[in-house]
Amino acid sequence: MEFNQQDNNNNSVISIENDAVQLSYARLKTPCFISKSFSKETNIHQLDEIDKLSLFPLISQDDIDLLIIGTGTMPKFLSGKQLVEIQQMGVNTECMNSESACRSFNLLLSDVRNIGLLLL
Repeated sequence: MEFNQQDNNNNSVISIENDAVQLSYARLKTPCFISKSFSKETNIHQLDEIDKLSLFPLISQDDIDLLIIGTGTMPKFLSGKQLVEIQQMGVNTECMNSESACRSFNLLLSDVRNIGLLLL
């Protein structure tokens, strides 16, 4: 039998700066979206720009059941309406400062969770 080592941390975050994030294989300018096998710079600059239409093209790239939103240096939170819209898509959300969001993303990614990270 042949065993192949699986690399589940392909998109793990190595470092974060004010305007960029370094992944294990690429550097992205923020704002950006990262999941286990997909990453892309986005046009979502502020929390109030998040809705079904802006998230669907991103979260449909991977099977995601939790979206962590990094809101910069200070934690900010989604409105009730935004939370309901996103939950209707089958995705739970957590908002926190960007450094905490990156640490949480890496931890959950290493546990092979269906996780997405949106850094604003």
